Amino acid sequence: METDVLIVGAGAAGLMCAIAAGQRGRRVLVVDHANRVGKKILMSGGGRCNFTNLGVTPTQYLSANPHFAKSALARYTPWDFIALVQKHGIAYHEKELGQLFCDDSSKQIVRMLLDECEAAGVTIETSCDVKRVRKNDGGFSVTTARGEVQAESLVVACGGLSIPSMGASGFGYELARQFGHEVLATRAGLVPLTLSGKHQEHYQDLAGVALPAVETKVGRQSFRAGLLFTHRGISGPSILQISSYWQPGDDLRLDLLPDIEAGAWLVEQRAVRPLAELKTVLGDVMPKRLAQRLCERWFESRPMRQYREAELSQIGDQLKAWPITASGTEGYRTAEVTLGGVDTRGLSSCTMQSKHVPGLYFIGEVVDVTGWLGGYNFQWAWASGQAAGEVA
Repeated sequence: METDVLIVGAGAAGLMCAIAAGQRGRRVLVVDHANRVGKKILMSGGGRCNFTNLGVTPTQYLSANPHFAKSALARYTPWDFIALVQKHGIAYHEKELGQLFCDDSSKQIVRMLLDECEAAGVTIETSCDVKRVRKNDGGFSVTTARGEVQAESLVVACGGLSIPSMGASGFGYELARQFGHEVLATRAGLVPLTLSGKHQEHYQDLAGVALPAVETKVGRQSFRAGLLFTHRGISGPSILQISSYWQPGDDLRLDLLPDIEAGAWLVEQRAVRPLAELKTVLGDVMPKRLAQRLCERWFESRPMRQYREAELSQIGDQLKAWPITASGTEGYRTAEVTLGGVDTRGLSSCTMQSKHVPGLYFIGEVVDVTGWLGGYNFQWAWASGQAAGEVA
């Protein structure tokens, strides 16, 4: 079989690339080893797909080259994707912090992409493994489970290592190395953190306790969002966000009362409620089970009038920079993204084409560009897929 463009991976980036290339009149074949397209799209956003973010800028992406994503993101913006969503009559809403979700179901986004692919004449083959790739004079010879494919251009859009239960593999990285590309060390991103030993013992029976807003901080990076205690550690949006910046041994701090000047507030409470115990006062501004645990383990809970002002100020300072000693992450099993990947120094930031092998492209999560939680990774998929699809 012959085709102009062969795309390996029928996820967000691959389908976007297929649409752009097909609209140019290119013959496009998409192959994917999974049994259906867009599996990560379908599960995202609790089944409603957080398909982009209104506040996308290059600063929300991690990469060894922070400038690499600028070109593609500037040329295909959230508003471009929103226009596509509106064209298909998909109702959506802004949840918070610029995050856009379908009102109904993520299935609508997959259907939209498939309809666009069909209109552009794109062929999609699922349950189709790629067994071997060779470069030849006319482009690439690719051996698949359905036979040999000759393609002028080859686009690698098969994602990273996150959520292996959905079929994630290191195939894209292997292919990059085969053609002389460096692959930067990968690790799980947007992932819960685990605790161990006494650090886990202190919190494990708080599993299920949630704080609507904390500020998590590692070095100079901080995020304000919700936190959830789990049987194995801590999760929630603030933890998933900071996990992409945290490495074992890093100092992790939580501001448990981000809206309160805790020291001054406690001194004020002493005057207003002198007979109330510290755990009762704290239980008014945080989950009562957490307040009780803090007082059991670290603060001696007694009536407020029995504390000196200096003691309350010190307790307030501790609550504003509470140390958590994480031992690791939940790993790729639950990670939403993979950090690291194909080194951007070997790619064109305008087209995503390999600088080593003409006609070879890498897009989406397989590339060393990783966004924050909140629709940023989908926008990178749309933008990088569009960039490659315009020229492949």
